[in-house]
Amino acid sequence: MNNWQRKSPLDWETYVNKLVKVAAIERHEYEGWVLTVDPISASIVLATFLEDGRVSISVVLGHAVQEVEVLKEGDDEMKQRLSGIFAPEESKAHSPEELERRKNDLKTWLETNHIPVTEQGESGQTLCVAGVLTIDPPYGPEECSSSNEIILSRVQGLVQGYLEKQV
Repeated sequence: MNNWQRKSPLDWETYVNKLVKVAAIERHEYEGWVLTVDPISASIVLATFLEDGRVSISVVLGHAVQEVEVLKEGDDEMKQRLSGIFAPEESKAHSPEELERRKNDLKTWLETNHIPVTEQGESGQTLCVAGVLTIDPPYGPEECSSSNEIILSRVQGLVQGYLEKQV
């Protein structure tokens, strides 16, 4: 086990949203913005922005990491770019204010129809229906998720009907 693997998740979290150079075994070097570090394998997920506007994602396996050097701190604009890499295309089209309005409107509508709903997640962006189904931004039927297919199907139908009435 190397020094990198011995670090705690809180230590690894300090590298997120920073430009780093990773020295790995066999003299390989990787450079990119840290998206996350896997807490189990200590693998580092790096993002590199290419000239054509695309993003290259690299994973450096934790056992191969020898040293990580921070080259630059990420500013707010970079943090936004990084957090949007894996966001669904639909949610990129909505402003934070629009997403908040959509969430609150859907939550109010569900509550009006006696469907128990709570907000969950760090920023409260995910709606949780009856503790068995979640709805993520931008709060359409496609963003519903549940292991219970019957509940999933019914709530997706309700959300679709609600959205059709809004138009």
